Amino acid sequence: RRRVGRVEPREAALSRAAAAVPGVRRVNAVLTAAAGARPARGSAGQPSAGPPSAGPPSAGPIPGVAAIVAVASGKGGVGKSTTAVNLALGLRAAGLRVGLLDADIYGPSLPRLLGTADAKPDVDGGRIVPVPAFGLATMSIGYLVPEDTATVWRGPMATGAIQQFLRKVAWGELDVLVIDFPPGTGDIHLTLAQSVPITGAVIVSTPQDIALIDARKGVRMFERVNVPVLGLVENMSYFVCPHCGERSEIFGHGGARAEADATTQAFLGEIPLDGLIRETSDAGTPIVATAPDSPQGAAYLALARRVLDKLEAARTPSPVFREE
Repeated sequence: RRRVGRVEPREAALSRAAAAVPGVRRVNAVLTAAAGARPARGSAGQPSAGPPSAGPPSAGPIPGVAAIVAVASGKGGVGKSTTAVNLALGLRAAGLRVGLLDADIYGPSLPRLLGTADAKPDVDGGRIVPVPAFGLATMSIGYLVPEDTATVWRGPMATGAIQQFLRKVAWGELDVLVIDFPPGTGDIHLTLAQSVPITGAVIVSTPQDIALIDARKGVRMFERVNVPVLGLVENMSYFVCPHCGERSEIFGHGGARAEADATTQAFLGEIPLDGLIRETSDAGTPIVATAPDSPQGAAYLALARRVLDKLEAARTPSPVFREE
């Protein structure tokens, strides 16, 4: 316990030492775990096989941030990050002050989606300054690690970086911080849920059964840590041919709505499978920022309005595990 109180001085000392090395231009020290921390033990003295029945209390809100929205999915490849970016821009279009945090340490996509791949955040007074993009305050590990470099970090290093992004980024005054969660249900998800009071989660899925199975896991995860689920979004819901106007439901249709009904969650809307969304995302010019009046942009704006309605009615309970 005595060592925990020395964490910040140790971090400062490490930063000074690294900065003194010739050729080092900038230092960002990441402390990955409290010194002396030990794994939980089971009744036979072995490490516990599962999560404890009650997690640690929330570390408290981020100063200046009024609400936090998690955008998550049970699996990758469903367009979660594109949805997170355009949702954040939709909330910004509604007049809110919005931040966007890319919590996918191993596969960050925010810099590419926002056209900020070459951006390098400044440091002011020991705090990282978010990168501005289309009126959003943004942060991603992709700003600190070259795009073609794999982030080969163990879990404690990744969760340590997340803690720094939450507490050592100068987010300023925000109405909403949108967090683009990584796929799945792992360490980073648990760290975020137990570190800050998340106002609510948006679950993104495609219509087919295999994606909905994983989306269901995402819903259950947030329920277990007592984070309200704002609703489900069906991405790649349908395709409209740009030449003939015929509508095709390539991945099926209505699965996310049916899943929302089955799990008593709200259904937040359908986003089409569309070439313009793909093109603007690849170009770093998100469709809500560059073509808000298009049918595709309107779909994201409608999603943002529904999420905003949910936020206005939401409470912020402390995320804790419920006993089985």
